[in-house]
Amino acid sequence: MNQKELFKKALQRTFMNYEELAVLTLVGIVIGLCVSLFEVFFGYGLEYMIEIHHRTKNWLLLILPLAGLLIVYLFQHTGKDCMKGMNLVFEVSQGISKRIPKRMVPLMILGTWISNLVGASVGREGVAMQIGAAISDTFSKPFLKYKDAKSIFLVVGMAAGFSGLFGTPFTAIFFAMEVLVAGVLKYRAMAPTISSSFSAAWLSSKFGIYKKFENIQFPFEITWKMLLALVGLGILFGIVGGLFAYTMKKVKRAMKRKIPDPYKRIFYGGIVIAIVLFVWNQGRYSLLGENLIDAALRYGTIYWYDWIGKFVCTIFCLSIGFMGGEVTPLFAIGSSLGFMVASFFGFPPVMGAALGYSAVFGAGTNTFLAPVMIGMEIFGFQYFPLFFIVCAVAHIVNRHQSIYALQKREG
Repeated sequence: MNQKELFKKALQRTFMNYEELAVLTLVGIVIGLCVSLFEVFFGYGLEYMIEIHHRTKNWLLLILPLAGLLIVYLFQHTGKDCMKGMNLVFEVSQGISKRIPKRMVPLMILGTWISNLVGASVGREGVAMQIGAAISDTFSKPFLKYKDAKSIFLVVGMAAGFSGLFGTPFTAIFFAMEVLVAGVLKYRAMAPTISSSFSAAWLSSKFGIYKKFENIQFPFEITWKMLLALVGLGILFGIVGGLFAYTMKKVKRAMKRKIPDPYKRIFYGGIVIAIVLFVWNQGRYSLLGENLIDAALRYGTIYWYDWIGKFVCTIFCLSIGFMGGEVTPLFAIGSSLGFMVASFFGFPPVMGAALGYSAVFGAGTNTFLAPVMIGMEIFGFQYFPLFFIVCAVAHIVNRHQSIYALQKREG
């Protein structure tokens, strides 16, 4: 092969790479807008369910076991594989499963709505990312000729789902890119992930489905004393986030082993957790945990045991079969814990809450860049050194524990 032919082939490959980049970036925008519309529908519906629950003053907890039976029936009869939740997304990424069924979108939305209507202690981000992954997986079919297309489209969809619901596009980009394989960023997915994340956040912002907090006012100067305090906080948050992930895995396995029948598991478990949620501070640990986040970040009332209450109730609800996510509860656990311990480390309570919000999320999901980014996006980019140090230490202490059982590790 002469030099002319070599040059021609190199030029052809370059053109194809740029063509692929342009096509995937444009498709990313379309996916972001489509996913965002579903997130708006899901988000508004979820807000309505939570509002109904509050109006009934927690009395809907009485039918929590029956609602659990309905959820299991829906999934058993119309989409058994969909009960895997985020694990199904990981299976498709790893080639274990071939596709994400379209019915996953309505099933996960309904399951999460019902869970929150009756006051289960669950989150929402898992559903948001599953919606995004299911929609983007459908979009991927005409583009499978591109290298790693299946995996790229999953990342693009998850980023759109996270960004559309939380309104944090930078965090969504890094979270989607690093969560499938801990310690590895999927750079091939970067351009379409950026376009999907920002387009989803833009459209969702027009509907106002996500909440914003005012930036914290905390002038600081890094000293050796502050550095040691940040390391101490990072160790604490890393232990708690890692413990949450570890306990979740163990309790889920124990529940399935002790009560193999999903109907019995969610019904009897539902009776227990309904009593606990009703009696223990009258539903304080029900739902997403936004009440704890608001209290911690706005100098409200936080009890020393709030993080424990949310920790225990969320793990139990998700382990017996209620639908939702873990990330918002992780935010609640981290912010309420950070609020309580901040003064021991020389920080204002709200700054401790902000650091805990980010670092416990990172430790629970075994991610590093995403928690640093969410801290800056929500509380201010000027606090980069604080979030970086605390999240780095938390990530090291976590020892690769993750709420996502099928998450791969680097190497």
